[in-house]
Amino acid sequence: MSDDLCFTPATELADRIQTGDLSPVTVIDAFLDRIDRINDHLTAYVTVCEESARSEAVLAEQAVERGDKLGPLHGIPIAIKDLTRVNGVRTTFGSPSFAEYIPTADDTVVTRLRDAGAIILGKTNTPEFGRKTVTENPVFGASTNPWDLTRTTGGSSGGSAAAVAAGLAPLALGSDAAGSIRIPSSACGVYGLMPDFGRVPHGSSNVDAYENSLPYTYLGPIARTVGDAALMMDVITGPDSNDPFSLPETNTSYRDSLEEEISNLSIGYSIDFGESVISTEVQSAVESALERLSQTSAIVEAANISFEGTWEERHDALELILQSRYVGLYENLKRDPDIDLLADDTEVTPEVRSRIQKGLQIGTRELAEARRVRTSIFREIQEAVSHFDILATPTLGRTAFELDTDHPTVDGVTVHPMHGWTLTWLLNLSGNPAASVPIGFSDEGLPIGMQLIGSRFDDQTVLMASSFVEQTLPWDGFYPPTAITESDE
Repeated sequence: MSDDLCFTPATELADRIQTGDLSPVTVIDAFLDRIDRINDHLTAYVTVCEESARSEAVLAEQAVERGDKLGPLHGIPIAIKDLTRVNGVRTTFGSPSFAEYIPTADDTVVTRLRDAGAIILGKTNTPEFGRKTVTENPVFGASTNPWDLTRTTGGSSGGSAAAVAAGLAPLALGSDAAGSIRIPSSACGVYGLMPDFGRVPHGSSNVDAYENSLPYTYLGPIARTVGDAALMMDVITGPDSNDPFSLPETNTSYRDSLEEEISNLSIGYSIDFGESVISTEVQSAVESALERLSQTSAIVEAANISFEGTWEERHDALELILQSRYVGLYENLKRDPDIDLLADDTEVTPEVRSRIQKGLQIGTRELAEARRVRTSIFREIQEAVSHFDILATPTLGRTAFELDTDHPTVDGVTVHPMHGWTLTWLLNLSGNPAASVPIGFSDEGLPIGMQLIGSRFDDQTVLMASSFVEQTLPWDGFYPPTAITESDE
């Protein structure tokens, strides 16, 4: 029974708690028990808030019994990526230099989750400062994929995606600067939404409030169902005076928008999103999904996408912008909490140190050229999306690879080790909302995801289209194999 609760949609848990049919204590106990039994297999969580979660569950149950007004996430457990500050809870950013860092305030998104009644189960694993597209760091090691414990979860929100996939949390918070919500969601077979930039504010923790536009960095939900993601979006979105990019309230709640009937959805697709390398099995899965969708009321057509320059030129622009972002990170952490990542006595990986040092050497002319390339990418994506309600691509060029792989290939073709197997990062340059939806499995039983891209400021259509795909190609009921279920523990 307890494991059944751990795979119950958050919307159902919330409804049952609200009516008094289900105790928040029972729910929290079920998840904490499963974390205790399974997390050592996965390293999804790096910090578990067992004591506070149990105490808050008791208070949540008492509130139900008193008939108090309850928030939409009352008693719902949630996992928070270890790049987001939680008051009084160790927040390491995956870095040895922050291994014992304990913030004294919540980030804005955490405050909103708490105010809605959510109970934080713990912090999930991430690469150091979210730097990589796989989830491993020198503090906690690597997270493993619930579908195959020898495989990567992807990154950088890999701990969050693994926790949701394995029934260790019904909802998790991720962040995305080059695919970090969508990559692990695809690799772990869950739903991940990168909403409009500014829809979920970053809040007051950053000294440099403009850092998150280099490139566009988003906060968003990772969930097992689209409805669960919509439930979380209704809580975490809305303007914040500390974030200059935060967007106004939407006219319709995300959850209510899923009640609207969607017909004649126009879907444009690009299998390689310009010129990415795609494996045969991923291409086959995406084409099969599109064929199924074309048999519904949806209109499915090929999209013409032709980016200026080469893949390498576009990626060089991303890398240069990311390096400049790391200068902002460096300066922020020097001021708060007064840690100099370049100091000789600061323990930090050579990769992070190198990226900061390269960022400090960037000239204004180089940055201007990168912005020109970024502009051309922006214009091409807007042109492509303008002809359709949704643009569809694979999320990844291949399925999750082995943990010890430093240079992944795609059907034997050598690709860039960081982003050459992903089709996500262009959207962080353009600012379009996007989601990864599960569409099937490889012959090895590894999940495959499809990326849905919307127009600027139209993440509600991305959610509605995701729901349409979910209804056409339902993934509810597909869970990781018995390798990490109770029978093998």
